[in-house]
Amino acid sequence: MWCLIRAIIAMGCLGATILPATGPRPSLADDAVMAFAVISAPPKDRTRLVAKVVLEGTVSDLELLASDHILSNLIWKNLEICHALKLEGWKVQDGFRVSSVRVIEGAMLPMVLQGYVGDCLLKKALEIAPFAD
Repeated sequence: MWCLIRAIIAMGCLGATILPATGPRPSLADDAVMAFAVISAPPKDRTRLVAKVVLEGTVSDLELLASDHILSNLIWKNLEICHALKLEGWKVQDGFRVSSVRVIEGAMLPMVLQGYVGDCLLKKALEIAPFAD
């Protein structure tokens, strides 16, 4: 009998220590959303990048806001104009808060951004390597 009571108390103590460590499950509104983006301006400040972003099928000009763990990411440090990105994060008042980033091929972007990335790459190629005889 005492063994059963001790086991129940031990399980209760274990549950009480695990719950605060994991926290309650966040609601669906707090979950990160997936977005696709193309860097539309040369990066000046790595904490805020200007990009064309597709969220839920609509394209908008947003600032990509990097958190500390994203700033130390090697991918983020080497971003340039016209790079295509797959992002996870949250839409905030200032822009889009990035929690995860991947560089992807332009053909992997949604159709609404593929034309933009193509034009951007052509413009970039003409500015960097002008016509030569």
